[in-house]
Amino acid sequence: MMKKKLIVMPKFVNEAQEADWWASREGREFVKQKAAGTGKKGGAPRGSGLVGQLNKVASVQIALRLPELDVAKARELATRKGIGYQTLLKMLVHEGLRREARRA
Repeated sequence: MMKKKLIVMPKFVNEAQEADWWASREGREFVKQKAAGTGKKGGAPRGSGLVGQLNKVASVQIALRLPELDVAKARELATRKGIGYQTLLKMLVHEGLRREARRA
């Protein structure tokens, strides 16, 4: 079996260039390579229980731009809850979508 070439994250000139790279096929493959290398063989998946539940279904990686103040508030709230801010944002999106679906 042929081993895949290790993808190295390039240096970025600006945020737009970085966002484009993360949204590209190469950026997604980089994330997959890093995620595959973090787990132990035969061990439990890493991350919170909620993320484990949400990841049981297929997910799609997206790039989302948020105002700095919203990200700062999410980080503050997540720190108080003892979770990562991206996990908190994922939870809030999931909860908001369920709430809106019930209204419809």
